[in-house]
Amino acid sequence: MSIILKPGREKSLLRRHPWIFSGAIQNVDEEPASGSTVDLLSSDGGFLARAAYSPHSQIRARVWAFADEPIDKEFFRKRIRAALNTRNSLLVSQDTDAFRLIYAESDGIPGLIVDRYVDTLVMQSLTTGSEFWKETFADLLLEETGLKNIYERSDADVRELEGLPSITGILRGDLSSIVFPIVEHALRFNINLESGHKTGFYLDQRANRQRVRALAKDKDVLDCFCYTGGFSVNALTGGAKSVLSVDSSTDALKLCTENVLLNGLPTTRHTTLVADIFHALRKFRDEGRSFDMIILDPPKFAPTAAQAEKAARGYKDINLLAFKLLRPGGVLVTFSCSGGVDAALFQKIIAGAALDAGVEAQIVERLSQDVDHPVSLHFPESMYLKGLVCLRQ
Repeated sequence: MSIILKPGREKSLLRRHPWIFSGAIQNVDEEPASGSTVDLLSSDGGFLARAAYSPHSQIRARVWAFADEPIDKEFFRKRIRAALNTRNSLLVSQDTDAFRLIYAESDGIPGLIVDRYVDTLVMQSLTTGSEFWKETFADLLLEETGLKNIYERSDADVRELEGLPSITGILRGDLSSIVFPIVEHALRFNINLESGHKTGFYLDQRANRQRVRALAKDKDVLDCFCYTGGFSVNALTGGAKSVLSVDSSTDALKLCTENVLLNGLPTTRHTTLVADIFHALRKFRDEGRSFDMIILDPPKFAPTAAQAEKAARGYKDINLLAFKLLRPGGVLVTFSCSGGVDAALFQKIIAGAALDAGVEAQIVERLSQDVDHPVSLHFPESMYLKGLVCLRQ
C-alpha cells in the first residue's frame, strides 16, 4: 500500500521530518487499515519513506523508516535496543530509578512513550501506529529489559485525534501496588501509576528540581502548580526558610505532604494550599504578600501553535503576578511545556510580563528537559520544555 504526495510536498521528508499532514497527500492507494504500514512516494513515484497510516488524524502518516526496509518485530527490536543503550550511556540510572526509556519520534518510534519506575515499565501508546504494534512493543520491552511488569497509561488527550479510546491498566505482569516510592538524587517520592500526571511523575524536570534545590537556601518559596511536590521537596532539602505549595488538586497536595514526610523534612517549614493558581496569585498580591523564590510550572496551555495566542495570555498573567510578588533580588523559575510556544515566544512573553509588572529582571539561566528526553535534530517538536531562571533586580 502506498501514499502519493503532491508535487513539492516531499521536502519535509527529505529533511528527515517524520510527519506527513493530510494536505500533502495527492492519492491514497486503496484504504490502508488504521496503523498499518504504507510507503510514502513522491509525485513521480519515487520511494521516500515507510510510515504508519492514521486515517483520522491531520497527521496522516508518521515515518518508521526513511530506508526501504521491512517494518517488523526485529526492526523495532533494533530501535528499542538503541534507545536503551542511549540511556545506559547517559548514566541516568546513577541518580535515579525512574527515567524515560523511549521518547517517541526522538528514538525513531513515533507515538511510543516508555518510562521506567524502579522495576515497572509504564507505556503510553499515543498514535494508531504505536497501537497497531503495541503487543509487539510490550513483548520486546520485557525481552530487552528483563523486567516483568508493564502498566499502560494510554489516556492522553491526543489519542482522541487518532480515533483511539483511552486505555489504562496492567498490560503485562502483576503489580501488588500502583503507588510506590522512587528515588531521585537521594530524595524519595511516592508516585501513583494510575492517576499521576503523564506516566506518574514529571521525569523531564529532574535536573531542574536539583537546580531549585541549589538556589533555595534561606528563601521563602512559593511553588505554584506544585503537583506532588517535586520542586517543594527539593527547595526544603536545599534549606528554604519556608515553602508554600499550591495546587488545585487535593489528591496531589496529599501526596506532596507525604513526600515531605517521606524525606524527613520539617513540616513546620511547609504549608499547602488548594486553590486555582490565577486566583491565589491575585489574592496574594491584594494581601501584599511577597516571596524570595517563585516557581511556575503550569500544565500545557497550548498543545499546538494554533492555540499559542490564547496560551500567551495565560502565561503572561501568571508571570506578571509572580513578578509583582517577588522581592527585589528574588528568583523566578518559570516554565512552559506547551509545544505551541517556542523558546523565543516564551522569552517574549516573560519580558512583557516584567514590563507590565514594572520590574527590572535578568535571565540568569535557561532550563530544558532532562537528558533522557533527547531532542531529534530532524524533529524540533521534541524540544517542548522551556524554562527561565530570572532574577528580579
